[in-house]
Amino acid sequence: MAEFTFQSNSLDDTQALAAAIGKVLRGREVIELISDVGGGKTAFVKGLARGLNVEETVQSPTFTISRIYNARDNLELHHFDFYRLSEAGIVADELAESLGEPNVIVAVEWGEIVHDVLPPHRITIKFAHTGDTERAITIATPQGLGYVDDVVADFLRPRPKA
Repeated sequence: MAEFTFQSNSLDDTQALAAAIGKVLRGREVIELISDVGGGKTAFVKGLARGLNVEETVQSPTFTISRIYNARDNLELHHFDFYRLSEAGIVADELAESLGEPNVIVAVEWGEIVHDVLPPHRITIKFAHTGDTERAITIATPQGLGYVDDVVADFLRPRPKA
């Protein structure tokens, strides 16, 4: 397991990190997004979708619970938001089906409600407010996702100033 922390100073920073990760995803990845309300979870998914070449506008699935987006290379991004649910119910079955598909990347907001359904082998991303638009983003990746570790490490590497 690897862990990285990134200081995002803006929405653009958050989405750039997410886009970099989205570019290397292959399917079967599960991403659990953890924060308070307004913490940056949906903004991160928008960046992820950009890296996956999703052409549709990504919207928060707070009221619809889930949304599916077509992505590059016959991949799909399944975006779940369990904020409004007190129990997972039938949506847990939908999530379980998504988890079994080889061409699907699953992003879950407010996953505490379906914690028992989420596989232990998942990427966990935590957002902590450090200012009005600033966030400390902690990314924990399980073993076997070295390609995600590599892109995050590269993204965090200091660049020479131009």
